[in-house]
Amino acid sequence: MIDVQRLRVLRAVAEHGSFNRAAGALLLTPSAVSQHIAALERAVGHPVAVRSTRGVTLTEPGRLLVEAAESISAELDQVRHAIDRLTADRPRLTVATFTSGGRHLLPAALSRFVDAHPEVELTVLEREPEDAVPMVRGGAADLALAYHFDGPPPVRPGGRPGLDWVPLMEDPLWLVLPPGHRLAGRPSVELAELRADRWVLGCLKTEAFLRRYAELAGFDLRVAASTTDYFFAQTLAAAGVGVSLVPHVSLSLGPESPVVRVEPPRPARHIGLVLPRRRRPQPYAEALTAALTTAAATARTPTGDRP
Repeated sequence: MIDVQRLRVLRAVAEHGSFNRAAGALLLTPSAVSQHIAALERAVGHPVAVRSTRGVTLTEPGRLLVEAAESISAELDQVRHAIDRLTADRPRLTVATFTSGGRHLLPAALSRFVDAHPEVELTVLEREPEDAVPMVRGGAADLALAYHFDGPPPVRPGGRPGLDWVPLMEDPLWLVLPPGHRLAGRPSVELAELRADRWVLGCLKTEAFLRRYAELAGFDLRVAASTTDYFFAQTLAAAGVGVSLVPHVSLSLGPESPVVRVEPPRPARHIGLVLPRRRRPQPYAEALTAALTTAAATARTPTGDRP
């Protein structure tokens, strides 16, 4: 029989790359860690970790056990949070959200939800997807509003057991120009026409994404400013610092700031929900999911239209 505590020790070894560092993290001695791993190997009948001067390497059985340890740990966390909710005075619902989604999609959905379910104690946590997904996985959040750019969503089949990705909307990026820019007034532009411009990044994670599109358009991206807030990026563009690409739901400029559509291949952000696969119905999470689906449909703009 496989001991859960020994799986926890193996998971720490995998995370820290050595028995000594795992021992420090677990407040155990290195000898105790070694004994746990040896007992685990006896239980499964195969080596799970190979020590060398360069650290610890997991065997294939070891990697499978670490995956199982992560799933078990998440399941236990979910159960603990579920018990906390069952014993609370009021039903609770916790949602994690990225900033611009929280600002533009969540309020309408929450208003609809609160009107229908005033008995629920709501908690909203501002988190980027890389932090929100583990929270849903472990039960600290009931659902998360998240996004991704190119590539697969943050949750995909086979990637994170027990989680689902529910797509809500495609959020196209618009080109925000300084007042008086040579391309202002155009219905659309190609990125190649901006090869001479400097750029303002509204999200640090978009730099690699934007550089790929610039490379497709045949130029090197020159960054004038990097921010973590699309509103700030738009004010910098309005001040003439540079041009910026801003998702549709984050646009918040006055008429003096030119906003122009980008010709295909048009960069876009994909917004969706991260939900746990639950054995029992979760009516409140389902109700908020429905409200967010409605809010996303209202916020959605056809790709060819001006904002």
